[in-house]
Amino acid sequence: MDETIDLVVIGGGAAGFFGAIQCAEHSSGLSIAILERANKVLEKVRISGGGRCNVTHACFEPKPFTTHYPRGEKELLGPFHHWDAQNTVDWFSDHGVELKTESDGRMFPVTDRSQTVIDCMRHAAEEHGIAIRRGEGVARISPRNEGGFDVITEIGGRIQCRAVLLATGGTRLSQSAGLAEKTGHELAPATPSLFTFHIKDPRTDGLQGLSVEEATVRVIDSTLTATGPLLITHWGMSGPAILKCSAWGAVELAERNYAFPIEINWLPQTDVAKALQGFRTEFGKRTVGTKSPFPELPKRLWDRFVSASGIQDETWSQLPKTKLIALTEQLTRARFEVIKKSLNKDEFVTCGGIQLRDINMKTMESRVCPELYAAGEILNIDGITGGFNFQNAWTTGHLAGRAIARKLDP
Repeated sequence: MDETIDLVVIGGGAAGFFGAIQCAEHSSGLSIAILERANKVLEKVRISGGGRCNVTHACFEPKPFTTHYPRGEKELLGPFHHWDAQNTVDWFSDHGVELKTESDGRMFPVTDRSQTVIDCMRHAAEEHGIAIRRGEGVARISPRNEGGFDVITEIGGRIQCRAVLLATGGTRLSQSAGLAEKTGHELAPATPSLFTFHIKDPRTDGLQGLSVEEATVRVIDSTLTATGPLLITHWGMSGPAILKCSAWGAVELAERNYAFPIEINWLPQTDVAKALQGFRTEFGKRTVGTKSPFPELPKRLWDRFVSASGIQDETWSQLPKTKLIALTEQLTRARFEVIKKSLNKDEFVTCGGIQLRDINMKTMESRVCPELYAAGEILNIDGITGGFNFQNAWTTGHLAGRAIARKLDP
C-alpha cells in the first residue's frame, strides 16, 4: 500500500518524538508519522533513572555542559547555544511537567515517574496530529530522483515522503546501522559506553546494595580516572564513578576486552594515614575491627578491609606497622580485577554511529544524503550518566525538527 507523508520519523524514542513535535510546533499542518519497529514507544524514557527519567542536568551554560560528552564535546557547543538544558526545562514546564533538581545536578519530574514525561510527549504528538505507528520497522530508505524518499517498511508498505528523520538509537542494532550505511554514511563502530564492572572479589561478595558517597576509581596502566558515588552490586560495581570511567574509556576498555585492573580510593577527601594514626593513639585499647574511624564508610565494608589486611583480634596499640600500612592500602589503593563488563539495561548507551563530519550540526541534515536528518544516539555522540544523553536527544531533535519545518513549510 502506497501513501504520501511530509515527514517520516524512524524511531519512537526521545529524539524521534521530540524532533517530530518540534517540526509540528513550528509548521502549519505538515503530515508527520513516527515509525517504531517495537510494540512500545519511548521505552528508554520509561526505564531511565530507575523509572523516574533523568530528563536533563542542571548545568545552564553550553561550554561546561559539553564537557560531559566523551564524544561530541566540540560539535555540541553550537547546538547547545540554540537549545540547552534551560530550554528543555522551560519546554517541559510549558507542557505541564515541572522538573526538580537533586543534589548531584540530575533533574527529574517532580512526580518521580517517567510516565509523566511519556504522557507529556504522547499528548503533544497527538495534539499535533502526529501518527504514532508501532510494530512498523523500516527495511529501506530510497532517495527519489525528484527529491524526497521512498520509505519501504518491513510489513510491505511504501511511503513517499519529503524528508526523513533518522532517530533509531544506537547503531549496535543492525537495523539502525543498516539504514544509515545504505544512505551513504560511514559509521564509527558501535561500542558500549555506559556499563558496569563485573568483579568477583571476597572483599565485596555479598555486600550488594552497599554504597559510598564518594570514591575515586583509576584504571591501572591508563589515564582513566573518575570520582563519584560507587555502588556494590551482586555482579561487581556500578554507580557514577564506574559509569564515568566506562564512558570516557569506552574504546580503550573494549580494546582491552573488558579485562583490566582498577584501583579504588574509598576515602579520597581524607588523609587516611593520619586519621588511622590518630585513632590508634586515641583508642589504643580498642580492637581494630570493632569501630571504623570513617563514618562515611559502611561498617561491613570496613570489616572486609580489616580482614583483607590480615588483622584479627589486635587492638590499635598492638597493631604492627606492616598491618597498618596494609590497611591504609586497602582504603586508598585497593586493587580489583575487572573480568568483563556488565550491562545495566537502565544505563545502556553506545558510542559510535554516524560520523559528525557528515552532519550539518546547525540543522542536523546529512551532508551525504540531502533531506535526511539524524538526531539522538544514532549520531556518534554519547554523554556520561546524569541526564546528558537525553539532553543530546532534546537538542538534536529540536534542531532537526525546526530545520525540517523551515524547509518543508517555509
